[in-house]
Amino acid sequence: MVMQWRRSYLDLLLVPCGLLVLMGYHVWLWHKVRTQPFSTIIGTNSNARRYWVAAIIKDNEKKNILAVQTIRNTIMGSTLMATTSILLCSGLAAILSSTYSIKKPLNDAVYGAHGEFMVALKYVTLLLFLLFSFLCHSLSIRFINQVNFLINTPQQDLIVANVSPRYVSDILEKGFVLNVVGNRLFYAALPLLLWIFGPVLVFLCSVALVPMLYNLDIVFGCNKGKGDHEITQGDFLSVP
Repeated sequence: MVMQWRRSYLDLLLVPCGLLVLMGYHVWLWHKVRTQPFSTIIGTNSNARRYWVAAIIKDNEKKNILAVQTIRNTIMGSTLMATTSILLCSGLAAILSSTYSIKKPLNDAVYGAHGEFMVALKYVTLLLFLLFSFLCHSLSIRFINQVNFLINTPQQDLIVANVSPRYVSDILEKGFVLNVVGNRLFYAALPLLLWIFGPVLVFLCSVALVPMLYNLDIVFGCNKGKGDHEITQGDFLSVP
């Protein structure tokens, strides 16, 4: 038991700490989006998409082609990420089912545990993250496809069908939220991929990802936060 602890203590300490760093950042980001949406890219873009949906529905006869092209590009992005995730899952599944032990040439090059259980845990954890990323992108495509039909319906027909622009906006936002979650799971898979080469790289990569994501998620400027009163808290991130 002592020998096993000495071999795996780095994995048991650094890997959970690295994942907790990423999880803590996203919990903070979620709170920021809920309380100060216009200080984040997610909240600002969500507000802009709601105005965009209202403008498209109001003038659908002139802007229906623009709506189709915009939504098509969004679906293509989600499809690319879903395809990439499932291809990586297929590769990992092939490695797991192979009789070749990939750990042998790395035993002298990395820190941490090298047992068969730990190697299997690394690949299975990475596989789960990629599978959930694929699931989120697939659901995102489903919701955005629904918007593709609803947004091109004439406004008078939407009223007859009891479908309001707010409802169309909510469906679109669910698709984009799932897209964001799928992307973040894909990003979190990068440190887990480096876990193959040792737990130290997992922690370093997780810590390095936080400032990079912060610069992508936060709006910098003197006007950030203005207009927060325009949208209520319920308008954001209503995940099904």
